[in-house]
Amino acid sequence: MDSSEQNGAALASKLTVDDVDVEFLPLIYEIIRRYGAGVERDPHDTNQKTRESQDTSQKVLELQKKLDQARNQIRRLPGVEHSKEEQLQKLETLRKQLQLKKELLLKYRNMCTFDIPKS
Repeated sequence: MDSSEQNGAALASKLTVDDVDVEFLPLIYEIIRRYGAGVERDPHDTNQKTRESQDTSQKVLELQKKLDQARNQIRRLPGVEHSKEEQLQKLETLRKQLQLKKELLLKYRNMCTFDIPKS
């Protein structure tokens, strides 16, 4: 495994939900704005309509690429490969562990301390 593969694996393991790029609204807005502008214009200007149609198609392709990129990022998130039931079971296990650790900490905190004479 070379260094670029190691870096890719390290980045994939560090991916969090906050890292996933899901900024779709500006592209959607741009598509709607361009499509709406094309519908309202003069129906006889075919060159302009063709150009606007191509621009809109380009924006739709950009949106599709962005959606595919977000899907790929989401698939790399930790835990996504597990079913909902498996995730809920793991969550319940972690909650039980947390409760046990809290109880142990409380127990240790309330234990008697012995005074050790200093030499």
